[in-house]
Amino acid sequence: MADKYGPIFQLQLGSHPALVISSWEMVKDCFTGANEKIFASRPNMALAKYLGYNGAMFALAPYGPYWRDIRKMVTLELLTHSRLEKLKHVRTSEVNYCIKELYSSNCISNSNGIPAQVNLSSWFENITFNIIIRMLAGKRFSSSVNEKNTSECAEEMHFKESIKKVLFLGGTFVFSDAIPSLEWMDIGGHISAMKQTRKEVDSVFDRWLKEHIQKRKESHIIDSTADQSDFIDILIMTASESTAETLIWALSMLMNNTRSLKLAQDELDEHIGRNRWVEEADIKNLPYLQAIVKETFRLYPPGPLSGPREAIKDCYVGKYHIKKGTRLIVNIWKLQRDSRIWEDSNEFKPERWFLKEHMNINYRGQSFEYIPFSSGRRMCPGLMFGTQIIHLTLAKLLHGFNISMPREEPVDLSEGLGIALPKVKPLQPVLSPRLAAELYQSL
Repeated sequence: MADKYGPIFQLQLGSHPALVISSWEMVKDCFTGANEKIFASRPNMALAKYLGYNGAMFALAPYGPYWRDIRKMVTLELLTHSRLEKLKHVRTSEVNYCIKELYSSNCISNSNGIPAQVNLSSWFENITFNIIIRMLAGKRFSSSVNEKNTSECAEEMHFKESIKKVLFLGGTFVFSDAIPSLEWMDIGGHISAMKQTRKEVDSVFDRWLKEHIQKRKESHIIDSTADQSDFIDILIMTASESTAETLIWALSMLMNNTRSLKLAQDELDEHIGRNRWVEEADIKNLPYLQAIVKETFRLYPPGPLSGPREAIKDCYVGKYHIKKGTRLIVNIWKLQRDSRIWEDSNEFKPERWFLKEHMNINYRGQSFEYIPFSSGRRMCPGLMFGTQIIHLTLAKLLHGFNISMPREEPVDLSEGLGIALPKVKPLQPVLSPRLAAELYQSL
């Protein structure tokens, strides 16, 4: 539709007008000046009502005093550099644990010594899920059935599936969002699914919260800013698998671009060597790895469409008059493939980030031709947290293993449904160790 109607057009979604933009000029006009505040609110949708606790969830709350207070708490208490540094040990230990598990598991080779395929899609999901759960609640969900009893494993699997359902439901079209009078019919059953999913997630969070309260009573812990404290000691929040999806897309594209894969591993060998493991402090010295992550965000942003916003009063975008209540949708997927800005815009080329015209572009919301985490007052506050996990996990995996597809077949890059733009088919390459055995055993 953007190709046919241009970088700005309006749709009528039932009883609601919606403005769709896909050029950096229009994005800048919406997210700067007076329009930044005008488009800072969220519409009242089924997702906010049934999964967002009637708009109480930070990401889905309407603009106003409540949202500003929560935003201040999130930016000053939860996702600050100092807070993430205090929980650095969680990221490091979890990635190390999973790398060691990957090395020692039967997935590396079968009984005949022939390398077997590894489901790295599930592996990435386990890493990011456990990092978030450990930072949230001080727990980890084992990927090994032998480590836990059957009921615990079933509970963990059920919780993971519930989180996936949250993201899937967040990307579905609910008829009552367009025609509110049809809500009672629940066409498609999405509202009942949201209600059930919220109950499933709530039951787990409720138990974790009670456990924390009980532990505090028993140990008389008062200081919630201690290095080992987790996020429940400050605020309850939820997780997303968008970080895992970015890792899946990054490695999938590297598998289809073996030259880029080799350049990334050559960079690791040159700056780190093969006598020690790459660490988080090394990432700043790995510009090609950073370029791979940037290029992945360009082609497969964590959300291909921005979360809908709603104009709180009449305004102008460009020369067009926009009425109060109009919903704003930024087509980030299209924006970041604009051929005016990006040569060979649909191609995976990490090298483009070393060109003069792209060198200073970043994903912090000020480069309007590239906003994988959106922009303005509603941009994602978790970008630092997510990028730290992505850089460290990808670096460790590329440093520690040779990775190839069986029979040199290309990776299928088909996109699935859902707010996090999932890959349809799991990534299942063949792995072999690149480093000395004692390095894996030392993790």
